[in-house]
Amino acid sequence: MARVRPLSGYPEWTPSQRVVETQVLAAIAEVFEVHGFGEIQTRAVETLERLAGKSEASKEIYTLGRLNADDDAEAKVGLHFDLTVPFARYVEEFQNDLQFPFRRYQIQKVWRGERPQEGRFREFYQADIDVVARDVLAPHFEVEVAVVMARALAALPVPGARMHVNNRQLVEGFYRGVGIDDVADALRSVDKLDKIGPDGVRAELADKGVGESAADAILELARISAADASFAAAIEDLWATTTTIAEVADAEAQLKAGIAALVELVEGVNAAVPGTAVADLRIARGLDYYTGSVYETFLTGHEDLGSICSGGRYDSLVAGGGFPGVGMSIGVSRLVSRMLSAGLASASRGVPSAVMVAVTDEDTRGESVRIADRLRARGVACEVSPKAAKFGKQIQLADKRGIPFVWFPASVSADAASPVEGDGEVKDIRSGEQVPADADVWLPPAADARPRIVS
Repeated sequence: MARVRPLSGYPEWTPSQRVVETQVLAAIAEVFEVHGFGEIQTRAVETLERLAGKSEASKEIYTLGRLNADDDAEAKVGLHFDLTVPFARYVEEFQNDLQFPFRRYQIQKVWRGERPQEGRFREFYQADIDVVARDVLAPHFEVEVAVVMARALAALPVPGARMHVNNRQLVEGFYRGVGIDDVADALRSVDKLDKIGPDGVRAELADKGVGESAADAILELARISAADASFAAAIEDLWATTTTIAEVADAEAQLKAGIAALVELVEGVNAAVPGTAVADLRIARGLDYYTGSVYETFLTGHEDLGSICSGGRYDSLVAGGGFPGVGMSIGVSRLVSRMLSAGLASASRGVPSAVMVAVTDEDTRGESVRIADRLRARGVACEVSPKAAKFGKQIQLADKRGIPFVWFPASVSADAASPVEGDGEVKDIRSGEQVPADADVWLPPAADARPRIVS
């Protein structure tokens, strides 16, 4: 038989791996919900006009259409490559039905036509939260969203996460103060600092007309980092020695407002989830629409994976103005992939069944099925042995599938020559302990009720 050629970039987990993924998704959703975020789901497709916009992501969009479509309009849609674009459309379309500030979470698959590599897929889950206001969004939401995401990551069996934060007001004020007019364009170069290094950034900035002294100043700014408010003094000292424009009042006001907001963010997150936030002036988030706090989160000890959670504050979710907000997104598939490959998490078993009900012979299979149904009616996940083989082989099958208990019907005992009273006996095949049991009373230990993540 010819071997099936795999498609790279489309993860298909085994049942055991899927247990890890589903429980990660459930843990994240639980944290979102206890913080008052309501779930939405949006359609998988958007119009190509909306998806492409002014973003470079147009190169990554998968278009969608019927193979023999008669109507050309049907081919002008594509699969969403993130959850922000469909969320913006959703808010615009349903604004009259929503209560603002609107607190939403969304966990869905997205599709992106980029080159697959470790932690990067073409089909993957994202988990987003956003708070969006109609007119004015209070600054405290920038702290709250970061805290919620920090708690969501802390709920997972990972070694820890460090959230690197910056503020675009601060950066813009500083850049303007050293004579840079096109701040967004300069930021796109600084955003590549980890990829191309300081010399590469300096060369790009020179090509964009940024002077040597200004380039030196913003690269010096990018070196500032602290897990407390001490970064503020370092920025102010640098400002005092590098400001070049004559009229700096507006730029300085913008800088100081950004510093104050960043201090509040770092201190607020670390008060709620100690040791999580660090002010990192390298973090640029080169997208033009960010206007306040920006976030990039890295898994401790696995920084090579890149950011697993990012986002920021924006003044307008909807094109044309209005609806300021703040949001963050976890790359769930990227995170789960590393958890699996690095052995950070595995499943206690790959099947939901806690019990396999043995079959004495095919004539009495009905008795085994009735016992299983009584257990199922009480929420105990179980299955009936596929064959009336020797009990040793049925136990081996249960062990191979990871099922911890085998139930022997009353008509026979695995160890006794005479019939057993009641519904039979249940055996923990790990310890060998076997006891009489009633299908209307017996429950497995809580730890064995369902598959779970084990570190």
